[in-house]
Amino acid sequence: MRRLLFIILVCSTLGTTACSIHRIDIQQGNVIEPEQVDRLDIGMTPEQVRFLLGTPAITDPFHRDRWDYVYYHKPGDPKAKAERQRITLYFENGRLARIERP
Repeated sequence: MRRLLFIILVCSTLGTTACSIHRIDIQQGNVIEPEQVDRLDIGMTPEQVRFLLGTPAITDPFHRDRWDYVYYHKPGDPKAKAERQRITLYFENGRLARIERP
């Protein structure tokens, strides 16, 4: 009888702790701060842009003059909304020519 009570107690304890799963935040890509993007100027060199924003998250070998900075953050809380940011930079003749913020 004591064994049965012990087994029931253990199973019920494990059942309640299994419901409280800890979920971690997931972050991928480059954090894109609005202050950094505001400091971008047409005509900057790739080195200046890299110093300001870091290395782009996506580099396309077929479009070397296009840099994509992508950021994704999914909070561990299942009720919270995921955050996505993206900025695409285009270079011409070794200088920043265009900035897209979709």
